[in-house]
Amino acid sequence: MKLEGKTALVTGAGRGIGRGCAVELARTGADLVINDRPGSALLEGVAAEVRALGRKCTAIEADVFSRAGCEELVNKTLDQVAQIDILVSNPALNTRCGFLDQDPIEYERLIQATLIGGFHISQLVARHMVARGEGGKIVFMSSVQAELPMAGNIAYGPAKAALNHMARSIAVELAPHRINVNAIEPGWIDTPGEHESFSDEMIRREGAKLPLGRLGRPEEIGKAAVFLCSGDSDYVTGTILVVDGAFRYKDYVPGVVLAPEKRP
Repeated sequence: MKLEGKTALVTGAGRGIGRGCAVELARTGADLVINDRPGSALLEGVAAEVRALGRKCTAIEADVFSRAGCEELVNKTLDQVAQIDILVSNPALNTRCGFLDQDPIEYERLIQATLIGGFHISQLVARHMVARGEGGKIVFMSSVQAELPMAGNIAYGPAKAALNHMARSIAVELAPHRINVNAIEPGWIDTPGEHESFSDEMIRREGAKLPLGRLGRPEEIGKAAVFLCSGDSDYVTGTILVVDGAFRYKDYVPGVVLAPEKRP
């Protein structure tokens, strides 16, 4: 129960990685405030999961892609709980599109959701943490696409790369306040969104080709978040933690090893 006595705010917690983080934080003792977009049909189900683990949980719908929505979320959170000890910032939006076909308005919307939304929520929560003077933990959800120039992700990849840099910069500024700031780079994770983008057969087939033979699971990202949100990581800040099952090295899996040339 490493997080007992702590209260965590998790955005984008209705499904997938956000849900995985919320459940694992609760499993290790944290009380939760969970957020998803307005009109989410999934948020209360996650809240019920958290409560079934014996933890307190408040569900708040708000648009964390906007400054006004983030302000609404933080204000409502602090109406319900005494403090926010942990923030897991998980706002992201992605529509795959080639560079030449990318609509410029949609491009700006994707950057706003993935990068700028993370700035808004983290700044507001950090101000609260600094005012309290008791430290805190902030974890951004990034992606291996921050490092990999993958076709069809001309907005999402650059936004995640910028998010990594922002996390490091915030870590430097907040270190004197004992606020640890880190990010997680998931690889290919088996979330509902992936099954909306790809067929089950393709996910099974391509997952088997990965170094560990499968896609990652949301709870595995959640366990990494637990580490970065607990006292175990008190000396870790400004770090980008890759949790990808070696997805980045999928083209280097062991195969036929050529023997060195015979020398006279």
